[in-house]
Amino acid sequence: MSPASLSAIALIACAFFAGAIVPVQAVSNAVLARHLGHPLWASLVSLLISIIVLELLLFIFKVPKPVLSADLLHQPFWIWLGGVAGMLYLTSALILVPKIGSITFFVMVIAGQLVISALIEHFGLFGMPKQPVQIAKLAGIGLVVAGVLVMQFAGEKKPRDSDGGAGNATQIEQTIKR
Repeated sequence: MSPASLSAIALIACAFFAGAIVPVQAVSNAVLARHLGHPLWASLVSLLISIIVLELLLFIFKVPKPVLSADLLHQPFWIWLGGVAGMLYLTSALILVPKIGSITFFVMVIAGQLVISALIEHFGLFGMPKQPVQIAKLAGIGLVVAGVLVMQFAGEKKPRDSDGGAGNATQIEQTIKR
């Protein structure tokens, strides 16, 4: 195997690992939400830990501070949406995983990512190069969505707790009101 092939395999393995830890994040944050009394507290704690780890990595790798200029204020509004999207994803995961299960949640996440990625590529949104979506990509997205429907509506479903396994709903509501 050529070094380029090995490099590609290593990058793909890293992407697999990155995807493999996401369900662990969702489940651990859902349990954290149960202990903290509300999903938004768990999101905040998780994001604070992320900031601490990022600061540590910036220090370890001696990453220079960014050069901020007035030009930054004249960039498209959507460059700031990554943080909002991350918070929405994190909070959605810790609320929905206990209610619909991690498999259904992550298959829907992947389906959503595929659909929006296809639109971004097809129309060249957010400064990405325009790449018309081929029929094979649309068929793949269709198969993912069909898989979700089969998983969701076929076979016996085990009923979840009325609160989705996220803890006592009354207790959570009382915590919110404090």
